[in-house]
Amino acid sequence: MPLVTLDNLTIGFRGPALLDGVSCVVEPRERIGLLGRNGAGKSTLMRLLTGEQTPDHGKLVLSAGARVAELPQDVPRGVEGTVSDIIRQGWPEGREAWQVEAAVDRILDQVGLDADTEFDSLSSGMKRRALLARAIVGEPDLLLLDEPTNHLDIDSITWLEDFLSRWPKALLFVTHDRAFLRRLASRILEIDRGKLFDWTCDYDTFLKRKEQQLAAEEKQNALFDKRLAEEERWIRQGIKARRTRNEGRVRALKEMRVERSERRDKVGKADLKIQEAQRSGRLVAKAEGVSFAYDERVILGDFSTEIMRGDKIGIVGPNGAGKTTLLRVLLGQLAPQAGEVRMGTNVEIAYFDQLRGQLDDDQTVQENVGQGSDSVVIGGQTKHILGYLQDFLFTPERARTQVKFLSGGERNRILLAKLFAKPANVIVLDEPTNDLDAETLEMLEERLVEFTGTLLTVSHDREFLNNVVTSTIVFEPGGVKEYVGGYDDWLRQRKEEGGTAKAAKAAKDTKKEAKDEGKPAPKADQPKLGYNEQRELKSLPAKIEKLESQIAELHTEMADPAFYQQDAKRIADRQKAAADRQAELDSAYARWEVLEGTA
Repeated sequence: MPLVTLDNLTIGFRGPALLDGVSCVVEPRERIGLLGRNGAGKSTLMRLLTGEQTPDHGKLVLSAGARVAELPQDVPRGVEGTVSDIIRQGWPEGREAWQVEAAVDRILDQVGLDADTEFDSLSSGMKRRALLARAIVGEPDLLLLDEPTNHLDIDSITWLEDFLSRWPKALLFVTHDRAFLRRLASRILEIDRGKLFDWTCDYDTFLKRKEQQLAAEEKQNALFDKRLAEEERWIRQGIKARRTRNEGRVRALKEMRVERSERRDKVGKADLKIQEAQRSGRLVAKAEGVSFAYDERVILGDFSTEIMRGDKIGIVGPNGAGKTTLLRVLLGQLAPQAGEVRMGTNVEIAYFDQLRGQLDDDQTVQENVGQGSDSVVIGGQTKHILGYLQDFLFTPERARTQVKFLSGGERNRILLAKLFAKPANVIVLDEPTNDLDAETLEMLEERLVEFTGTLLTVSHDREFLNNVVTSTIVFEPGGVKEYVGGYDDWLRQRKEEGGTAKAAKAAKDTKKEAKDEGKPAPKADQPKLGYNEQRELKSLPAKIEKLESQIAELHTEMADPAFYQQDAKRIADRQKAAADRQAELDSAYARWEVLEGTA
């Protein structure tokens, strides 16, 4: 039985409906990634699921007795008490009170928190763990997560991924973290121009199919527009005679005009352009034997590095480790307590602040970026501030809105607009990817890769680091170290270093292993396969081959751009068939492994 059913649901505020006649079914134990541009309606859909909002039309039906819980994007204000007090707040009304203590103890063990710790004393990552524990203590049937990786360090993100991968109930989450999406999502829902598209596939498959669907839509729209233009030329020439055929053609033209007026065109990409200042000197900054501490807490100890023109450096570490402090020391904004930092010549810095402290909430977008001027100079040419902001997807109406009314993604785009309005040869980005939609994030990555100046970025977005940086400075338990390459390169090099450390011990054990090689290994008592199991094992390869062939045929069919021009029910049926075959194939492979291991 479906856990959640949306039936012809519509909701809107000012302007076009955010969700316009959408229908969808969520089944138990599904892991769904919810995608869409900033402002598309993702948070609205979540509020509908939690009951905070009601639809204008249509129905949202939860199965009898189903519970929904949410992990909010930001830590709510006014949350006080010990960790166990916070978790108890999630205990459902109507359940036996005596069960709560056992449930709280079990959840505390799962999330690795101390019951008596005050919530206010926790780091941001640990606060999110406590709020997650509050959300899951009542074992909800559907868990909603809104940007769960925001402001978490990489260790906290990987912990969250591991925890959620074992979660036995349904998940629906919104995230900008593509690595998180790849790890967890087995189904993609996308909100696009008021419609809810069910892609029934993982994230990488979605990217391929989405590109094909957009290409097909663009071609279809171009053909429609060409035909409409031809009909408009015909009507302007005047109708020669009142024939039934001509009257029908006029009615068809009216219908085409209505259809064109109701079309919601695809939202464009932000047109990011980095203004490069005159080249800096070859050396940007050089740190030698630098140390810095806050009281007894050491941030840097005898740290040395050279930053050369064109370097793109990522800085990684736990929350509170001192990454922002390191940036300030390297840029000469904070004097080291030991050692020396030497700045290069002709260095012009543009800074992106993760806390958005550069924005005045009471000013409009236009006032924040223009700073008293109606124009900006871009590439040596003067451009009106409203035209410039349209490159960052702010309409003139939105540009005149106070910042306090904007979403997190829109605030980040304002910071990028301010950042790129100033010529620079060194760009410093402190958590730039939070809240950005995938399209804007990809555009930012492209521009940073093309940038010929120097980049320093603090980020916990693993894919962003892999795509952009050429070296990584990491806060590790043994101190701050520098590695060549991005996040995956750091993991590989760290693993190799661990392997080298174990080499000596392995060498000592070589003699003992050589002696033991001549001894026969003891035979383990293994159960043998029964007659029916032997027959099943023989039949599995043919079954697997058949399923793979069926899945390949379905994927070929869905890869055709014409596939998405069919009736919605036909599309949903074929997508469900592909998902069912894939589940059968996974089960067959798992069974084959079990039987092969026993044979």
